[in-house]
Amino acid sequence: MKLSILNLTKTYNNGVKAIDNLNLEIGAGMFGLLGPNGAGKSTLMRTIATLQSPDSGLITFDGSNVLENPMVLRKILGYLPQSFGVYPKISAEKLLDYFAILKGIASKKDRRAIVQQVLELTNLYDVKKKSVSDYSGGMKQRFGIAQLLLNNPKLIIVDEPTAGLDPAERNRFLNILRDVGTENTVIFSTHIVDDVKELCTDMAIMNGGRILQKIIPSQATAAIEGNIWTTTIERDDLKMMEEKHAVLSSGYNEDNSLNIRVYASLKPNESFEYTTPNLEDVYFIALKNTN
Repeated sequence: MKLSILNLTKTYNNGVKAIDNLNLEIGAGMFGLLGPNGAGKSTLMRTIATLQSPDSGLITFDGSNVLENPMVLRKILGYLPQSFGVYPKISAEKLLDYFAILKGIASKKDRRAIVQQVLELTNLYDVKKKSVSDYSGGMKQRFGIAQLLLNNPKLIIVDEPTAGLDPAERNRFLNILRDVGTENTVIFSTHIVDDVKELCTDMAIMNGGRILQKIIPSQATAAIEGNIWTTTIERDDLKMMEEKHAVLSSGYNEDNSLNIRVYASLKPNESFEYTTPNLEDVYFIALKNTN
């Protein structure tokens, strides 16, 4: 199974070019789409999911033209948007049964079996009688995974799914998504580097409606080995350091000083020490190269 995107463009009525002649190929497994807010990720996800049309371009999945035959994709698509509403005072079990009907599962016996299966997979079986509107944020996101699995999808799209989750719920959600991603093509759109690092074996960095890099995370960090340096500076010196060096990130120490990470082929000066590169460094280098 392969998703292919060719020369895709989308400009909104206000003049914002959300997708700018984008080309991308995604195979089976967990694929991370990493980019800042406003990069065009959600527009791309909605377009792939056939919820909106591009101005031009081509999308195919497993050889089928998605834009010309949207119903072919929708039958095998699972989609979890950034936010979704639920009916108040309806239990998870009843709501999933309703969604299963909408997805064409006519047999009551078949619906009961698939609903139980997805509830167990998402660790919601014990709270299946509880109203989804009363679920916590993390439980709602897990319910979102449950509903998208009802039609045994071959392509799964999840858009910024861990934003706002506490650490425990985030871990539960990522573990479920990791299990789901072993047999499907899963596109995981996020601005959180750690989510991609923990889940994905293939990824792309997106900004300004364009794909900046398509990379394998481990290879990307290896490519900048020997080029990441760190030092501690006073907070007031940050602007000066940014003018002199390619500062990738900074973080406060307990004494209110700053620890900065710099990208350079040679050691900037004697105050710097070499440090092991990480995926966040790769991400910030890609963004800096487009500014």
